[in-house]
Amino acid sequence: MTQILGIETSCDETAAAVVKDGEQVLSNIVASQHELHEEYRGVVPEIASRAHMEKILPVVQSALSHANLTMDQIDAVAVGNRPGLIGSLIVGLSAAKALAWMMQKPLIGIDHVKAHLYAACLDRQEISQPAHKQNYPALGLIVSGGHTSLYEVDSPIELKLLGRTIDDAVGEAFDKAAVILQLGYPGGPEIDRLAQGGNPEAHPFPRSLLQDDSLDFSFSGLKTSLLYTVRGKPRGRGKQTTFDRSADDLSTRQKADLAASFQAAIIDTLIIKIERAIHHLDDQNRHPVSLIIGGGVSANSLLRKHAAEFGGQHNLAVYIPQPSLCIDNAAMIAGLANVYLQAGIYDDLDLPAIATSK
Repeated sequence: MTQILGIETSCDETAAAVVKDGEQVLSNIVASQHELHEEYRGVVPEIASRAHMEKILPVVQSALSHANLTMDQIDAVAVGNRPGLIGSLIVGLSAAKALAWMMQKPLIGIDHVKAHLYAACLDRQEISQPAHKQNYPALGLIVSGGHTSLYEVDSPIELKLLGRTIDDAVGEAFDKAAVILQLGYPGGPEIDRLAQGGNPEAHPFPRSLLQDDSLDFSFSGLKTSLLYTVRGKPRGRGKQTTFDRSADDLSTRQKADLAASFQAAIIDTLIIKIERAIHHLDDQNRHPVSLIIGGGVSANSLLRKHAAEFGGQHNLAVYIPQPSLCIDNAAMIAGLANVYLQAGIYDDLDLPAIATSK
């Protein structure tokens, strides 16, 4: 039996968790900063770092308390050390190093992106039931505020990048769409909620697929299309730019139709790219047996629905984390760390914080 303390501060969530044997979540504490960044409609790095410094120790103490454990009952300390905002990463990394040194516990650095895919292994729930029960090799899709990437996944720690966004990430596109429609922050849940009452076919927004064989993503054109649909084409440049109208001129039903059509365009694009990736791997005799989706946008109801349908059509097991584990959290950090711990892979106290993923 292993009990690992995980710490996660890569962006604007201060999180700590304890996971037993890599799967059972004993505690999962997340302190959100949404109210601090809401007026800016995005994360302000300096504000995020300061908030992490204030919250990190109470959050760690709360995680241990909820798990009914003390630090001497913890087998290792895991921390997300890449990718993310450097200032935010340093806060969590410093806390993890101090705890590991003080208690003489192994320190394990975790790639945040890999952890998002591992989140589906925590209290696992299949949303598609194929005939087989294998998990790997898999096709992995990360959809979050900072990442939209496809991976060939041979194991929880063996990932090969197949494609990524060349501009906006999916979560970023949702946030910007929410700003255009004058909705709340974060934008993803607001768009999803509003879209429930809208017509996804009301507006023929573009599905940017790039070249015929491309596995990369692009959402900037879709965002611009929404902007022009809502406000009209701009006149002038820079600070002198003006528009004919604004979201104030829209009815609730019109906003719902726009949200539904925008969301449908994004989810259609993701599913099309997933199918392309499956064909790409099939052509190389590396057919995946499962589809794993992680990241904040994996909580989107339309994506979960279409992913389940896709899995059923292609005989793929589909794994998506529980909604509480889709957002940035430390349970996914602690869970993945168990794989490294069992393999005897640890890190030294000079483990760096790195802004980019491998």
